[in-house]
Amino acid sequence: MYPQGLKLLRDEMQSQNVQGFLVPQTDAFMGEYIPACAQRLAWVSGFTGSSGEAVILQDKACAITNAIYTLQIKQQVSADLFEIEDVTQTKLSDWIKRHTEKTDVIAFDPWLHTDAHIQELEEKGLILKPVDDNLIDKVWKDRPEPPAEAVFLFSDQTAGRTAQEKRELIAQELKKTALDAFVLSDPQSIAWLLNVRSTDVPCTPLPLSYAVIYMDSTIDWFIQKERVPKDVQNHLGQGVRLIDPVNLKHHFMDIGKKEKVGLDHKRSPIAFKYMLEQGNCKIVDIKDPCINIRACKTDSEIEAMKVAHIRDGKALTKCLKWIEEEAPKGELTELIVDAKLREFREATGVLKGLSFESICGWKENGAIVHYRVTEETSLPIKGQGLLLLDTGGQYLDGTTDVTRTVSIGEPSAEEKHHFTLVLKGHIAVATAIFPEGTMGTQIDMLARQALWKEGIDYGHGTGHGVGCYLSVHEAAASISPRSTEVFKAGMIISNEPGYYKEGAYGIRIESLVLVVETGQILEDGRKLLGFETITMVPLDEKLIDGTLLTEEELRWVREYQMKVKKALV
Repeated sequence: MYPQGLKLLRDEMQSQNVQGFLVPQTDAFMGEYIPACAQRLAWVSGFTGSSGEAVILQDKACAITNAIYTLQIKQQVSADLFEIEDVTQTKLSDWIKRHTEKTDVIAFDPWLHTDAHIQELEEKGLILKPVDDNLIDKVWKDRPEPPAEAVFLFSDQTAGRTAQEKRELIAQELKKTALDAFVLSDPQSIAWLLNVRSTDVPCTPLPLSYAVIYMDSTIDWFIQKERVPKDVQNHLGQGVRLIDPVNLKHHFMDIGKKEKVGLDHKRSPIAFKYMLEQGNCKIVDIKDPCINIRACKTDSEIEAMKVAHIRDGKALTKCLKWIEEEAPKGELTELIVDAKLREFREATGVLKGLSFESICGWKENGAIVHYRVTEETSLPIKGQGLLLLDTGGQYLDGTTDVTRTVSIGEPSAEEKHHFTLVLKGHIAVATAIFPEGTMGTQIDMLARQALWKEGIDYGHGTGHGVGCYLSVHEAAASISPRSTEVFKAGMIISNEPGYYKEGAYGIRIESLVLVVETGQILEDGRKLLGFETITMVPLDEKLIDGTLLTEEELRWVREYQMKVKKALV
């Protein structure tokens, strides 16, 4: 529809007597992967990245994203219709203030914005108006229907806890803060809590739904009853009440009569706050209590994830071998490699889907951090260069995410040099020993030291949490310059430093690591933690300049390569 959608939206804005409209890249569940019916930003601007926002005024528009999508947004969005900004350089609120009058009204859909985000905008003095119906939805005539796929059970044995046990754990958390109820707006939390999965969105096995959990551990689950088969209903038992989402607003009037109701203002649509405010309850802004518990995997989940990574490692290693054999013939393209890798994963017979859209970037395309190959962008893989493969699979027993950079032909001295600097950062994280209470921002510095010494860096975080047959980007601890969450044993995090030379090549080395107790204790009594690498895919030794590595780093490489070889036999 873009760019005709821009005019239709502006006509609707005029009829609503508002001077602007906010268009975030999200859905009513604040998800990273959103269904086709929620792709409003793409409809109005053309931008398809997973992180971004636009504001549409009557005579101007701005599309803004982060460093990861800087190149992509310039390729997809017309500079004649939108001013394109980097969120690290320009805040959306500042741009709006510069281009509007003090009396201008900016409309927004309260299901697509958190309370924290709206407060940030209002603190800038902007006049914001929530609308009952999204203005784009009113003019998007061929908008796809919302997904409504069947729900299925996730194995209690793999989860390591039953849904009832999990509900009781969360109820205990509510009692600690004297909450009568907590609003679960994140489908990841609901899927984890009830041991259920579905296929409503790409790459993440979620049933899009909301829920409210009470102090007695019972749950109101807002989902169409016909989506939940009888075997699932029977398994969940009477403690889980199914309520049709059409009754959500009416039901929240009753919830609002409770004394204290918890709501995560950083992650929940502000629409929930508006509904609860119609009652007399005290709304308590508190972090979703499922996040920290699900981030620390059970022994059963850890074992399952390791099995999934060995299986996935075999598939990816076979593909790397195939690439090595086929590339010299000069007939490969990015699309062919991308399809072949999926073929190897599907050959396992148990692949449920990809955990994210694969990145297969040859030469300059590898320098686009979140590159997605298309018919238009697919490059022929010929001659010498670097190929970056960032891929992952979803299996019933685990979620994988791995990046390997390989050299086609003999690598240049510069490519080997930069690869080895990235490898030094990867090893520094993999071998880190740290006390309880250590935050991601502290670990992040280890990954960048070798690059910083040469005046270079990368513009993305070093690591994110990963779920067990859930989201490949899970909340809780991460590794980045801004991460203040602490690491705990049982968390599974990615370790993925990189380097990107625009127009030439990209390098990233990513494996998943498990946070483990080392058995050591500091003098002050704090336990020492470390990382165990669970991804089993070999590194391209052609790209390693051994003269840049210490004896300890060389030993790590030898031991990791041997561990992978044994695991994949």
